[in-house]
Amino acid sequence: MTGQVVDAVADPAGAVTLAVAELRAGRPVVLPTDTVYGVAALVAEAAAVGDVFRRKGRDGAKPMAVLVADVTQAEALTDADLDVLVDLWPGPLTVVVHRAPGVELHLGPGAERLGTVGLRCPDHDLVRALAAEVGPLATTSANRSGRPTPTAAAAAAAALGGDLLVLDGGACTGTPSTVVDLTLVPARILREGALDASALSAAGLEVGPR
Repeated sequence: MTGQVVDAVADPAGAVTLAVAELRAGRPVVLPTDTVYGVAALVAEAAAVGDVFRRKGRDGAKPMAVLVADVTQAEALTDADLDVLVDLWPGPLTVVVHRAPGVELHLGPGAERLGTVGLRCPDHDLVRALAAEVGPLATTSANRSGRPTPTAAAAAAAALGGDLLVLDGGACTGTPSTVVDLTLVPARILREGALDASALSAAGLEVGPR
């Protein structure tokens, strides 16, 4: 299966089936999201997450985010109140929250000492279906660190070594997600992305100055 490119538009169910097998075998998968192409591994697979860091040349101090199927799946990972996200998820918003006690997530070498996690529920049916099947996914953009993320699936895979299962969802040309720290009161934007402060406020999420 390694190195195969699958048309996830023509056969999304088949693409999910293949990705499930790869992820459960402890291998990363390149997949489309509602913003950019990403590379994902199971949060329980420390070796697969480490492989992602190696392929990207990513700083080990910077943890990966977690993609979830829905708010219910996210709520199992945190004790934060996520009701405020009802009008923002699915969508291009990553929220930093405290981990729930006892939750173990492999998100990179520097993440073990952190008590927080970045969560996102993407507006992409295929990714949510995959997370619903295998659980939360440790995910980051499919590029070499410091380089732009390719908009085409094959180029995204090539940037990471070219030997991974690739779910081709067509061109991904979206703006990266906005990152908001919900551990602070008021919440704070850590990275401006697809949603600005006014869009967040309109949906009921008030953010303070950066």
